[in-house]
Parts: sequence; structure tokens; C-alpha cells
Amino acid sequence: MTQHHFIPTVYHNVLGTLPPALTVHSGDTIFTETIDANGWDKHGQKVTSGPNPMNGPISVEGAEPGDSLKVEILAMQPIRATGWTRAALAENVVDPGFVASLPPRTRATWAIDANAGTVTLQDPPPGFALTLPMAPMIGCFGVAPSGGQAISTATSAEHGGNMDYRRAGPGTTVWFPVSAPGALFFLGDCHAVQGDGEIVGTGIETCFQVTFRLTVERRSIGWPRGQTERDIFTLGNARPLDQALQHATTEMARWLAQDFGLGIEAASHLMGQAVRYDIGNVYDPAYTVACRLPRSLLKARI
Repeated sequence: MTQHHFIPTVYHNVLGTLPPALTVHSGDTIFTETIDANGWDKHGQKVTSGPNPMNGPISVEGAEPGDSLKVEILAMQPIRATGWTRAALAENVVDPGFVASLPPRTRATWAIDANAGTVTLQDPPPGFALTLPMAPMIGCFGVAPSGGQAISTATSAEHGGNMDYRRAGPGTTVWFPVSAPGALFFLGDCHAVQGDGEIVGTGIETCFQVTFRLTVERRSIGWPRGQTERDIFTLGNARPLDQALQHATTEMARWLAQDFGLGIEAASHLMGQAVRYDIGNVYDPAYTVACRLPRSLLKARI
């Protein structure tokens, strides 16, 4: 298998059926550097506009509609010493009567210490200090959607997109349903840290060096699926939030039948007592819900 060093010259604010910036073979590894969600690079230069400029698309030879694209996130290393967030909760995540109590949505700066693996809030409110362990993740990634659509990087759907799921970091594998020849994979919008829901409208937005592997698999899926060392998960993207949960739950039931041989009654028992739900994003036009199960409860057949 080949390793590629992909240096973007153009960034995209949609995921769509666009001319490939790079073509690889199934099983190849790609090394690239991302810019932040507003288009600032590792040198602090504004190189393009937001929202969420994407590297890509990367075409994978042999990928056809009906396949799935396996994306293994092998490594993420921050390449800028600062990141930024908004300084107030988003208005849509609090009660309407509380909105007037929120501070201005100014930009806050965080110092990133790659050696220590920490992030520290700069110029915090009086009497407050905050240092957190770094937890790298990819906020926006996916493949070209069906029907020749071009969908904004501000949102998400079956093809992936701006899901902001904090478990999408090093060591995680995600599968996307292929809808266009070559799959046409995009990624960007990496965060040093983010809480569930992205409830201030950002994670700690910065630039990363990302290493990942792309592999075509001959199986059909409806929504993104993934696995970590401990869990499997499915991702549903929609608004309202209950519709996103429905998509994720349905995809998990289908996965348990497809790969683990569980009928709907057995899947109902397992999911009903063991499932965990995570909120990926409740800020953007489509919300994201992850339906998650421990791998220890399954016979490993992935």
C-alpha cells in the first residue's frame, strides 16, 4: 500500500461531486494538514473563508455507489500553538428566558501545549482558570452525498459532514456510505478539545496534521458507522433531535442484523439495556446523535 502526502491547494465549503484533488488505491494511507474552521492556517494566515473549509476530495479507486468507505484515523498532531472558541453558550441550548443572561459571543483564545498534551484558556474571567487534557477529533468529514448534491460543511446528513462527534479521533474507525464513484472523501474542522453537543458553537478550533487510511468495502450501509477500542456506534444527523436518534437507532439495529446475526428481538433486548447515546452536535442545522454499544457484548465480526 502507498503513503501519500496530500498538500491542499484549494479548500471546499461543501461536500459534493467535485473533481478529485488526489486519487488513491483502496488501503492507501494519507498524511495531510488541515486549517481551522474559519480558514486560518498553522501560521495564523487567513487562506480561505469558512465555514469549515475541507481538504479534498480524495477519490478511492474502485469505490462505487452501494459500497462503504472505511476511514481509519491513525494519528492527529496539533500544528498551531493556539486555538479559539466562542465565549458564551449558544442561544438554542438554553431556555429562552435565560438568553438575556448570556455574555457576548466573543472569541476566546486557548494555548495549546502539544508536548504536555494540554489546552489552557487565555485571559479567563476573574478568579477562574481552566486547563484541560487535549482530546483531538475531526469535526467535519465524510463523502460526496447522493444525487450529485453539494451540501454545506455547516451541516450533516447520511454522507457525514459537520457531525462534531468527539469520539472521532485517533484510534477510531468510521464507515461512510458511498454514493458517488470514487467515494470522494473530505475532511477538516479539527478540534483540540470539544464537549458533547458543541454547545458554544465551536470546539477548540485549530490546525492539525492528520494521518488516515481509506479502504473500500463491498457492503451497503445507510448512515455512518464507527468503532473505537471499546465500542461500536452509529451516527444519525437530522433536526429535530429525536429524528437524529431514530436514524442512529435504526442503523444500529440493521448493523446488528447484518454483521452480528441478531434478529430484531435479540437486538431490542441488547440495545434496550446496554445502549448509550451521545450528542455530537446540537448547534448546526442538523443535529447529530450517536448510538453506542460496548464491543465486549458482541462477537467481534467487524
